[in-house]
Amino acid sequence: MEQTIPTREQAYDLLSKYNKNNSLIIHALSVEAVMLHFADILGEPEKEKWGIIGLVHDVDYELYPDQHCIKAREILIQHDWPEDYIHAVESHGWGICCNVEPILRMEKILFTIDELTGLIAATAMLRPSKSILDLELKSVKKKWKQKSFAAGVNRDVIEQGAKMLNMELDYIIGETIKGMQSAAESIGLKGEL
Repeated sequence: MEQTIPTREQAYDLLSKYNKNNSLIIHALSVEAVMLHFADILGEPEKEKWGIIGLVHDVDYELYPDQHCIKAREILIQHDWPEDYIHAVESHGWGICCNVEPILRMEKILFTIDELTGLIAATAMLRPSKSILDLELKSVKKKWKQKSFAAGVNRDVIEQGAKMLNMELDYIIGETIKGMQSAAESIGLKGEL
């Protein structure tokens, strides 16, 4: 049986079926926006695929936080998702909750920016404007150094991802901000601007 390529609508429906927590949906939308942004700037031909994988990367998280990335495989197989999509989703948990290594550039980007979107969102919420639209790299870098700020964000994973990608951390942070800015309204970070 030939597997069909999932659409963005199917990905969103699947995410919503397994996740009722609004903050998880917003995180998924943030990661989707950043994946689309990186696909754009890197000239990737399968841009929509990048976005879809970003959107469903935490499909199993709300129901199975202790089996994160492991249950994602089961869920995506049940819904006839192609193996390359499943591998990409699993690989963002490499060394954290599974042993599926990110191989493709798309997978390495997801691995790197997943945690980073949380740090950036938290930084934006502290601004007087409560907006990501006027957020600058220097503000995020300042918060990066404060280990107690957004303490749940694993900075080591982000640094490891930057090394895997052979990209400067500042560049990745800056482009992640831009990606999130493109979805400011849908991720609740348009603020007062």
